Amino acid sequence: MRITINGTSVIGPADLAALLDHARTAAADGFDTWWLAQTGLVETLTLFAVIGREVPTITLGTAVVPTFTRHPTALAGQALSTAALIGDASRLVLGIGLSHKPAVQDRYGLVFERPVRHLADYLDILQPMLELGKVHHHGELWSTTMEANRPHPVAPSVMVAALGPQLLRMAGRRTDGTLLWMVGERTISEHIAPVINDAAAAVGRIAPRVVCSLPVCVTEDSAAVRQAATVAFANYGQLPSYRAMLDREGVAGPADVALIGSAAEVEDRLGAIFAAGATEFSALEFTRNPDEAAATRALLIGLNSAAPRAQTRRA
Repeated sequence: MRITINGTSVIGPADLAALLDHARTAAADGFDTWWLAQTGLVETLTLFAVIGREVPTITLGTAVVPTFTRHPTALAGQALSTAALIGDASRLVLGIGLSHKPAVQDRYGLVFERPVRHLADYLDILQPMLELGKVHHHGELWSTTMEANRPHPVAPSVMVAALGPQLLRMAGRRTDGTLLWMVGERTISEHIAPVINDAAAAVGRIAPRVVCSLPVCVTEDSAAVRQAATVAFANYGQLPSYRAMLDREGVAGPADVALIGSAAEVEDRLGAIFAAGATEFSALEFTRNPDEAAATRALLIGLNSAAPRAQTRRA
């Protein structure tokens, strides 16, 4: 079981020192990767430039940077600059995603249209800029002609938050894998893993990473934690892309895919997630008190330390 840590649970107060401490603790506890969502006003790649130097043993991954709000050349520049400051592009994973129509239109005042074409054009610009520092692409939604010196000679890994079949096939054919949220083991086994793995195999790419992230809590009061999770994550049950995954899973809401229960129950769920085809589990620790926090982290440390160490694979 390759287990990593999702630090997004710490981002609420926008306390950058707390986020740095969280990443530092994750590294000290033996986890090799720390993920963080780009949300609110905490600029994830800027933060990574600091964390990468302060915590030199950990890989950092964005989960995810929304594409609609950043031109792909701007994101390429940010990612390469961060890689240069970290000093090692292999320690940076650039996870990108479409976000959701309500956020794109209601929050940013942009038009959410043709998402599959949007992402295809986006990758047509982002990946050449990362890998070569130049691109000439006239797309339907994104177009760029640009050539520039790269601040770092090696491109970071690129992954996509893909859930639907068209995006999964694109992720399998063109990137290093997918980043999942609110996706349970049945859906991974029957939908996510077959579609993305077949797409990668069809173009001769190695099996992609399938990173599953869910809330986790080891507790003696599952009912209370589940109720808290129902409230905390209610919005995800309303967003169409996540709602489709929850419906595939056959559950009522986000709390039903969260890993909540005794240490044995959480371990069993983790085993099922890996058996379904996930290559990594990114734990978002959702706990109410120090005892639950300690029990949850202890289980994750134990399972991760017992797992064979594997290199991050890239095509």
